[in-house]
Amino acid sequence: MGIALKKVAKRWMKEPGFREGYEALEEEFSVAGLLIEARTRSHLTQAELADRMGTSQSTIARLESGKAKPTLSTLRKLAKATGMHLKITLEPKARSKKERGKHAA
Repeated sequence: MGIALKKVAKRWMKEPGFREGYEALEEEFSVAGLLIEARTRSHLTQAELADRMGTSQSTIARLESGKAKPTLSTLRKLAKATGMHLKITLEPKARSKKERGKHAA
C-alpha cells in the first residue's frame, strides 16, 4: 500500500526549495492538466488525438507530461481535434499585502 499523493505533496512543500520549484512550474502543470482534460472530455486516447492532429502518440504524451511546451499552432490543432474552442487570457496577478502597501503611499 502506497502513501497518498496529497500527503507526499504536503510533506514536500515543507522541504527547502521544493515549493519555489513547484511554483515556478505551476503554469506548465496547469497547461498539461488542461490538455489532459480536453482529451479525456472528448473521450479520446492519446493515439486517437494524435491521429486527429496529425502527430504521434508520444508527442501527445510529452505535451501531457509537461516535458514539451505546446506552440499556439499546436493548441489550435488540439482544440479543433477535441471539438473545443481555444481561449487564452492574461489576468492580473494577485498582489501581496507588502506590494499593496508600497503603492498606497
